[in-house]
Amino acid sequence: MKIEMEPIGYVRNKVKDRKDVSWGEDTSSIILDEEYISGLKGLEDFSHVNIIYHLDKAKYEKDKHLQRRPQNRDDMPLVGIFSQRGKDRPNRIGITSVKIVSVSEDRIVVEGLDAVDGTPVLDIKPYYPVYDKKEASVPEWVDRLMEHYF
Repeated sequence: MKIEMEPIGYVRNKVKDRKDVSWGEDTSSIILDEEYISGLKGLEDFSHVNIIYHLDKAKYEKDKHLQRRPQNRDDMPLVGIFSQRGKDRPNRIGITSVKIVSVSEDRIVVEGLDAVDGTPVLDIKPYYPVYDKKEASVPEWVDRLMEHYF
């Protein structure tokens, strides 16, 4: 089965190269294609959104990425790609919950989006705490991994 999608817009920010840390310092604009602009109506009443995007610069290689140490760090355990949020994934899909800075006619400005400039955006969904924030647990290595991420 082949699935095809078209972007609804693109990320614009100062991040030109892929990176693994300090995403919390970045502010990004998601500029929508004209046909989707009216879909932003009401989003200004939310504090956060989930951004779904295409990791177009990712290069998944099964032998290299199916199991690896997160961020290729020696202090991390060897785990499968589905146990981490690495960018080199089989279907190159990214999803991040981010804080809304502002919503205007054709764009949404957010903080903490881990996507480089020009990344195609596939969808924007409002963050609903009842769905998105559940009590959850993670292995201890995730806390160490994320120390400098945001």
